Amino acid sequence: MIFEATPLAGLLVVRATPSGDARGDFARLWCGQEFRAAGLDFAPVQMSLSRNPTRHTLRGMHWQAAPHGETKLVRVQRGLVFDVAVDLRLDSNTYLRWFGLQLDAAGLLALLIPPGFAHGFLTLSDDAEVLYLIDTPYVPEAAHGFRYDDPAIGISWPTAPAVIGERDRRWPAL
Repeated sequence: MIFEATPLAGLLVVRATPSGDARGDFARLWCGQEFRAAGLDFAPVQMSLSRNPTRHTLRGMHWQAAPHGETKLVRVQRGLVFDVAVDLRLDSNTYLRWFGLQLDAAGLLALLIPPGFAHGFLTLSDDAEVLYLIDTPYVPEAAHGFRYDDPAIGISWPTAPAVIGERDRRWPAL
């Protein structure tokens, strides 16, 4: 695995390094030993799957408030998404800055999102499936969000969303 820094401290792109032969490829997508060797204390306690049948479906922007902040390893197992994280850490030099990238199954990339970041994505294909490994149990009372189109953040989505859940539509601006 290769851990690549982003412009936002603590937010990492994780690149799987497949090996292959005539049978196809094999890639390790998460390994506690490799994460620890990279100085990352990430021990998932749950795995979640988001299935999105329709292109241009938006989910976000979500986070869990302290003390229930979570680290997520986000990977696409089918389709294509534009994945975004926003730094909400008040003491950070990159407070309110965002980072986005395209994730798909073929690229074997994942985004490691630490506590203190909001997360969301826009599907760029039909039948997109997003897999999450998460290190903290979900606590409904700690769930927060803000509008995906908040002008104070200025996320540059690749296209306008066509499908947005009611809860995501009702989030206030940050």
